[in-house]
Amino acid sequence: MVIIRVVNRLPRLVARTLEERLAALPGVVLTGARQTGKSTLAEDLVRGPRRYWTLDDLETLDLARRDPEALVGGKEPLTIDEVQREPSLLLAIKRAIDRDRRPGRFLLTGSANLSLMKNVSESLAGRVSHLTLWPMTRREQQGLATAGSWDVFFERPPEDWIEALGGAPVGKDATTAGKRTRTRSKPAESAATADPRADWRDLARRGGYPTPALELSTPRARSLWFDGYVRTYLERDLRALSDVSSLPDFRRLMRAVALRLGQLVQQTELGRDISLSQPTIHRWLNLLEVSYLLVRLPAYSVNRTKRLIKTPKLYLSDVGLALHLAGDPTPSGPHFENLALSDLLAWRDASLPQPELFYWRTSQGEEVDLVIEHQDRLLPIEFKSTAQPRLSDTTHLRTFRQEYGPTSLPGILLHTGSLLQWLTPDTLALPWWRLF
Repeated sequence: MVIIRVVNRLPRLVARTLEERLAALPGVVLTGARQTGKSTLAEDLVRGPRRYWTLDDLETLDLARRDPEALVGGKEPLTIDEVQREPSLLLAIKRAIDRDRRPGRFLLTGSANLSLMKNVSESLAGRVSHLTLWPMTRREQQGLATAGSWDVFFERPPEDWIEALGGAPVGKDATTAGKRTRTRSKPAESAATADPRADWRDLARRGGYPTPALELSTPRARSLWFDGYVRTYLERDLRALSDVSSLPDFRRLMRAVALRLGQLVQQTELGRDISLSQPTIHRWLNLLEVSYLLVRLPAYSVNRTKRLIKTPKLYLSDVGLALHLAGDPTPSGPHFENLALSDLLAWRDASLPQPELFYWRTSQGEEVDLVIEHQDRLLPIEFKSTAQPRLSDTTHLRTFRQEYGPTSLPGILLHTGSLLQWLTPDTLALPWWRLF
């Protein structure tokens, strides 16, 4: 199946960041999964005389292997697509930058994480900046070129959060994390397009790849696209990265991961379920991560008084792909978590300084689904795929707050209903559609 090239050229969140870095540094490496829109973004952003090579072209790939200096030489700025197909080319790029450090000389794009590839020895450290293009956020699909309003929690005091996220102004008698009368503040941009009728499950089914998200309107058409995407990955991209002995076994692993969203990485158990050895599972999970299909969410590891679980949790970078691989068209709680994580990844990688994302779990079973560490503060978040959040849903958020004291901001209980209010003095119930 031929994967359709998207014609909807909506602005992307990282475009401004990419432009800034090209103006400041000799090169930028833009990576991300196949079909997230890297080539389209590069074409739209970079104007003027500029040479373009893609290593998907076999003649160009052969030239890169035989005479890399000829490929990267010259005065004109250069864009090289799918650079991971010939890692040795990076050494020639390093030499070219050392000879001429003019800003914007090289824009390198690729569908593999160069820093995680074993056969990449040249990092171009100090010469290039690295950016990741994740699948489109909901706001990007609406043409806003933003992710969710996650900055609100770190830039405004907790007593301003409700109004900033599009809720009614909070009076001095309301229960909030801080009580005071104040002047009206401007709501966050995402709140301006918040839609209480929005169903997160529809967004999950579409996913964030531009073609199924923007062009394909039926479940059948999206299923055909995702099937072609997986086949292309297995038959071409994966073989370029590593020698995988059995593609059917690798596809079974992909499905097993899709059925375990939000669960701890237990490689031995995973191998037992699909009859593969633990070393094979370890190597193949790494390949999925290198390809930007797999996301490992690490545990928050600052141990205070509790014994913490430190095994990472597994997610996929795109929820639509996860649903397709699992063969289940009905999104559930883990897909709701994954949907929010996908938005957070796009926000994180377009931010400077870059926030860190974790989960938190103790050996006693206390858990917070996600913790954002940013600007020396911690923001704990619980996800509940329910329209009626309850007071009991705040228990672990309050435990986390007690554990980390003033370092922790009030907790967020993100749900699928319409309630926007403080359930406790330090836990805000927040509808997902007001945030992202």
